[in-house]
Amino acid sequence: MKLREIKDILEATVLCGEESLDLEVFDACGSDFMSDVLAYVKNQALLLTGLVNPQVIRTADMVDMKCVVFVRGKVPDASILDLAREREIVVMSSPLRMYCACGALYLNGLRGE
Repeated sequence: MKLREIKDILEATVLCGEESLDLEVFDACGSDFMSDVLAYVKNQALLLTGLVNPQVIRTADMVDMKCVVFVRGKVPDASILDLAREREIVVMSSPLRMYCACGALYLNGLRGE
């Protein structure tokens, strides 16, 4: 599924990386615990989280994620967006809750490999 489709499904606003919305992802992970992301995530391409700090971007980079979606309308500050630009990670903000965002992606075909 293309990031552009994910943006529409999640009613999200792109905060950085708009030029990369044609990237395709095949899996997603929803978590506020970055230690779980590091321990259990393999080959994920999209991270949904309500945690807003630089560690989210660093973690996403370590596991080669292409996009981070902050749920519940959370918006990261400029330093987090700068870090995401440096690491070439698309960042979006969605008004949906984590449960609803994950469910919407699943219902629309992002079911993992």
